[in-house]
Amino acid sequence: MRFIKPFWAGIADGTVTVAFRRWRRPTVVAGRPYRTGGGRIEVLSVDVVDPESISAADARRAGHQSADDVRAQLRDEPDWSVYRVEFRFLDEPDPREVLAKDDQLSARDIAEIDRRLDRLDSASKQGPWTRRYLRLIADMPEVRAPDLAESVGRETQPFKLDVRKLKSLGLTLSLNPGYRLSPRGQAYLALLSST
Repeated sequence: MRFIKPFWAGIADGTVTVAFRRWRRPTVVAGRPYRTGGGRIEVLSVDVVDPESISAADARRAGHQSADDVRAQLRDEPDWSVYRVEFRFLDEPDPREVLAKDDQLSARDIAEIDRRLDRLDSASKQGPWTRRYLRLIADMPEVRAPDLAESVGRETQPFKLDVRKLKSLGLTLSLNPGYRLSPRGQAYLALLSST
């Protein structure tokens, strides 16, 4: 879920716990965690509301001064519904970050990484790419995504989506600019190179 920077501190300190969005259909699901600039949150509920029913208390919980301020910030898409999203801040480590730091790979870990990468490769219209991208990132750390994408003949956005899949496995880290292998990714690539 996206929030602009002025809301990040309130999300992190627990004063911002509600958001209002105008969507064609909900883009978040109750019970799931999401990453925001203010940290990870868990969505507790997603309900359609009449914008005129937004209370002053909910406006404050959404980080706004008034209900009129909330309504003024909603997208100008009159046929879309307005959703009230209630959430809580997750004051716990991001599992992706914990996984990325774990460079002690067991045989089971390696088999699972192999299985997941093989699955990504087999589902790709581009052919196998996962291990090639890991090597590319290892060889060219902190290089801008557009430059990396160009080096493998890809458009930037699809390339970034693919690298995000490697990040979700704990194998890469996003930097500004570019990427780097995580300790887990480095350990995995070292094992690949030694076989």
